[in-house]
Amino acid sequence: MSQHVLLREIESANRRKDIPDFRSGDSVRVHTLIKEGDKERVQIFEGVVIGQHRGGSRATFTVRKISYGVGVERIFPLHTTRIEKIEVLTKGHVRRARLNYLRELQGKAARIKGEKRDVEETAPAAVPAAPPAAPTT
Repeated sequence: MSQHVLLREIESANRRKDIPDFRSGDSVRVHTLIKEGDKERVQIFEGVVIGQHRGGSRATFTVRKISYGVGVERIFPLHTTRIEKIEVLTKGHVRRARLNYLRELQGKAARIKGEKRDVEETAPAAVPAAPPAAPTT
């Protein structure tokens, strides 16, 4: 669908450039700004991306998590200023764009296969070992 040149320019001016590349099935951690009274704080919502709606500056994505045994889904506008940052924790290997079937699954059945990573990539930095003690005679 073609769009008028002026509308396209206005929408491109409102897009964010710092969004990481993520897809459905990826585990993400979304840092959102929450306003409580006159204070603002950052709240983290961590879960699996179950769908994306692409629409230029109106693009959204849906994240699902299980909180105290209850499934919670939240739809985030992608280009909003209320999102401080998006962290991609793991890349999931799925063959669908919409993962609505996860709503009926529980426990181990709801797991998503992830891409294999190198051990060096996920392991913390190695702490050098202490030199061996000198033998006593």
